[in-house]
This record gives sequence, structure tokens and C-alpha cells, in this order.
Amino acid sequence: MRQPNLSDIALFAAVVEAGGFRAAAQRRGTSASSLSDCIRRLEQELGVRLLNRTTRGLTPTEIGARLLKRLRPALDEINTALNDLQEDPQHPVGSLRLHVPGVIARHILPQLLDGFLARYPGIALEVNMDNTFIDVIGAGYDAGIRYEESLAKDMIAIPIGPRRQCFMAVAAPSYLQRHGTPQHPGELNEHRLLGYRFASGKLGVWEFERDGRTLRIAPEGRLVSSSQDLLIAAACAGHGILYTFEEYIAAHLASGQLQPILHDWWQHFEGPYLYYHSRRNVPAPLRAFVDYVKALNNADHSSQSPK
Repeated sequence: MRQPNLSDIALFAAVVEAGGFRAAAQRRGTSASSLSDCIRRLEQELGVRLLNRTTRGLTPTEIGARLLKRLRPALDEINTALNDLQEDPQHPVGSLRLHVPGVIARHILPQLLDGFLARYPGIALEVNMDNTFIDVIGAGYDAGIRYEESLAKDMIAIPIGPRRQCFMAVAAPSYLQRHGTPQHPGELNEHRLLGYRFASGKLGVWEFERDGRTLRIAPEGRLVSSSQDLLIAAACAGHGILYTFEEYIAAHLASGQLQPILHDWWQHFEGPYLYYHSRRNVPAPLRAFVDYVKALNNADHSSQSPK
């Protein structure tokens, strides 16, 4: 068997991580056809098919996935070594890809990234807003942001953003005037509920907590959507009760469009974490972002400490 070209192997990894030739070509600054030729040449040299090509896209074959799993640490090491040759610790250069939930992208990252982008002009940042739990490292991301209950044990996790958050139950004053104000979560089954459905198809279950007791409600009401904006608009228009992140509805509470209910039962939980693989070499852009977040955490801790 002819020894395959190392660059072709790296391009194979790039195509899988990007999910297609076109997306990989855009990131690499080349053409999709040239990438396709490289992968076809690599398959011929190895004597195996690495990709399943369909009208819906492409996925690695079982052999391709196994090969990529074995090669990824070595490719990461090569990329890190090459980056280190040109790396200036004070002025890192390169790309940083983050996978984050919607509430993080909309209400936590904007202020944080303002200072980061200004401080590191050589870093190209890509943020994918997605509420689905995925293997972010396997999907080609450098890091992700999640809540503690969904973090794998082999990840390094760093606090980012507020350390306490909560879900708030709210409704428009007009809705409460027509249907009454529930005093207990058990009464919600008699109300019109606005439910959130994840991209996976799973319906988000509402959890209420008080005195160590947890009540779960499936919001199978008049409206279920994967769009928080649509659900909030429906709640403001008086179409039902909504249970969601405080950050999503803070402005609507301040304006009086929405009114809080069941306050004593709201679910409070620990804030999100930035996480990345503990066994990977940390690229310079990710290292800069980690250090930046840690510095913000230290500054917040200092400001909250008693004088």
C-alpha cells in the first residue's frame, strides 16, 4: 500500500469535522472539488471507503470513524506544534470555535466577547448557538459551554457567567385576569402552558422545587415551539404561562408585559461552565480565552469579597 499524504489525512479530518466538502472548503480557503479529489485519492491509496456520501450530506464510514479517532490526537499535536513555531503568547493568532446554548449566546457572551475580541485581534471566533447536547470535541469545536449536570468527567470545566440562575414562571397580566393566578404548580394542568421543544424532539419538562420537594410538569399546551422568541411573544400576548430562563424575560418583567407567578417554587441552579477536553493540547486561541475567563472570574470574586 502506498504511504498516504499527511495533508490528505488532515483534510479528511477537516471534512468530517465541518460536516461536508463545501463547509470545509470555506474554512480552508479552497474549493469543494479539490477536497473531494483529495479524499478520493486517500481512499484509493488506503484501499477503503472513508466517507458515506448521500444527498443529505456525508458521514464517516465505520472504518473512517475508527481511523479518525486514532489519528485525531496526532493531528492535534501537529497543529499545536506548528502553531507554537509562530506563537506570540501576548498576541495569539488562529481560530476558536465554541458550541453554546441559546441563553448563553444571547445574554452572557455578548458583553464578555466585547472585551475579548478587542484584546485579541488575531483570533477569529466562531460561535454556534445550539441547545442540543453533542460531542463538541468530536464535532470539531475547541470548547463548549454547558451546565454542570451535562458535563463529561474527562472535561476541564471553568465557571463562566453568573454563578446562580433560575427558571421563572410568568404570564401576561391579561392572561391572569382571565384565567386566575395559580398558587401551586399542581394547578398548572388546568392552565394553558407554552412549552419548549428541543431540536432532538424532546419536550422540555418544567421542574419546580420547594422544601426539598420537586414537581415535574409536561407543558403540553396550546403552543409548543423550539423558538424562545415565539414563546415569549405568545406569553406577552396573553396566550399562556411560560417557564424559562430569567435572562430571557428580564426586560418583559421590567416593562410589565409579564408578571411572575409561583415565585416560591422556581428552580434555582448553578451557572454555566466553559469546558474542553482534558487530554487535548490547548491551542493558543483557546488558551487565551480560558485565561480571559479566569481573569474575569477572579475580578468578580475580588469585587464581591468583604473589604
